[in-house]
Amino acid sequence: MPEDASAIGLSGSAERGRPRLSRAAPFVVAALAAAALWAAPLVLDAFAVNVLTRSMIYATLAVTVDLLWGFTGILTFGQAAFFGVGAYATAMALSYLGATPEWMAVALALAVVAPAALGLAVGWLSFYHRSTALYASVISLVLPIVVTQLIYSGGEWTGSSSGLVGFEVLPLELEGFFRLSAFALVAATLAAWVFVRSDAGRALVAVRDNDARCAYLGLSPKRLQIALTAALAGVAGLAGFIFANASSVVAPENAGFLFGTELVIWVALGGRGTLLGPVLGTVAIDYLAANLSGDLPFLWQLLLGATFVAVIILLPGGLAEIARRVWSALPIGRSAGFTPRLVARSSRPAADGAGAPLLTIEGLAKSYGSLTVLENIDLEVRAGELVSLVGPNGAGKTTLMRCLSDGTEPFKGAVSIGGVSTAGLTPNRIVALGVGRKFQVASVFESLTVADCLLLARASHDGLSPIGRAETIGLPQAALNVLRMTGLDRMLAEPARLLSHGQKQALELAMVVALEPRLILLDEPTAGLTKAERTTIGAALKALTGELGVAAVLVEHDLDFVREISSRIVVLHQGRLALDGTVEEVVGSELVRTIYSGAAHG
Repeated sequence: MPEDASAIGLSGSAERGRPRLSRAAPFVVAALAAAALWAAPLVLDAFAVNVLTRSMIYATLAVTVDLLWGFTGILTFGQAAFFGVGAYATAMALSYLGATPEWMAVALALAVVAPAALGLAVGWLSFYHRSTALYASVISLVLPIVVTQLIYSGGEWTGSSSGLVGFEVLPLELEGFFRLSAFALVAATLAAWVFVRSDAGRALVAVRDNDARCAYLGLSPKRLQIALTAALAGVAGLAGFIFANASSVVAPENAGFLFGTELVIWVALGGRGTLLGPVLGTVAIDYLAANLSGDLPFLWQLLLGATFVAVIILLPGGLAEIARRVWSALPIGRSAGFTPRLVARSSRPAADGAGAPLLTIEGLAKSYGSLTVLENIDLEVRAGELVSLVGPNGAGKTTLMRCLSDGTEPFKGAVSIGGVSTAGLTPNRIVALGVGRKFQVASVFESLTVADCLLLARASHDGLSPIGRAETIGLPQAALNVLRMTGLDRMLAEPARLLSHGQKQALELAMVVALEPRLILLDEPTAGLTKAERTTIGAALKALTGELGVAAVLVEHDLDFVREISSRIVVLHQGRLALDGTVEEVVGSELVRTIYSGAAHG
């Protein structure tokens, strides 16, 4: 049955508006910059044209570093290696095959494909499941060293330590290479600018902020990181192609660790996460270094190092922070940004709770070394049931939730969702089975707005545009009710980091409900909330289970709250399932009073 939606307070039939293209301003600025750079060789001397050609190629590389580090949070030193691979692929093809138009096209293809393939392999090694950002940075440190050593060991094929020189290149004059480099830089910067301001670009920041929450929204942060690494490696290889043609010489230093470190420094000085800051910073620093290395051959690196330290201390946001402060002081800089509207979408009919169990746990056991946390857990939960999991601290409640939502956790026994085993499934694949998880500590995207958080919660259903912004966000009515009851529907443009604790809890719950899960796992959703906020959350949960037939497993310490909303209560004690029964049976049992009184006295 097709799902219809209408805007809140408005009529309409489109569930989501078409992606909005970015405003014309960036394209106008890009066109003006391209025109100015096209005319620049007419007024610059040969030295300036030559140095700025190289600087703009390096700035294109800086854009790729900023996308990885500034937006996605991956500190990388490896872009130099991809640049060197592209440059050497170009030089070797032109040296041994010639520079006819056909072989030039082959050289271009090799310069892009070879680094992209290497980037795919490096991404796979760096971002396997459970890897950390530190591990990816270590891989990127090793990569330039390995590539440089391969160049040294290539003998006459790579020119060893002397590099390759004197090969035929594109039939362009110095001014032509300047304009080619300028066009590549403007195109790369504009494409990056459009992408990071699109809905898909929000996913980069989300991965940087909270990759675990991305996975539990059905996204694959590892896949995104691998794809981004491979794509930007290809862009770095393209820059290497232009560099090899413009300079007619390639050397091992072009792929080395020192050059990779310089790129990171240039991005930091310019202002990471701004795109324009790294571009302008790289061009300015490289051009200044070329001039100072002749006038002050022994002091220019010291001056650059001192400048780096001063900027990091005084302007942590880089040189772009100055421009940002000036821009925010202007009336146009204070104007509100675009915020999509919320629309209601029809939800699935309530599921029949009399059928087969939705969640089945058989003989689940979990240990950390010699410490047994869970032992022989058997449990079934049907659609429409709200099963509360209670017990003292250390009983294994959160560990059980982790085992239910991550099939890669090492545990014994079996867990199935709707008859499908979760063994070996990563969290995003378990979400695809219809599972949503809310964490004990509110897990949202601190750098993004409320609207962006909700948009990403719908990404696994609706996708994300890489070139524009959606005009509307289609949410199930249950999620809209949570937003309305907590006032978050009037705070869509508010950054999540500025929300109160209760508002963050409500936002996370709305994000999980927006997934339209069949089973929802909640770990102490009312922790730290006021009585009114607890009542709001309770009403939302009762509506989900009672009206929509969603199954819920709730970890909670507040027995009064549990008594009001639960259909069953399960008691965990010392890693074992001590009791499973109705609310009256469990709350009034002597065992529960003994367990909780013992925990209180302990």
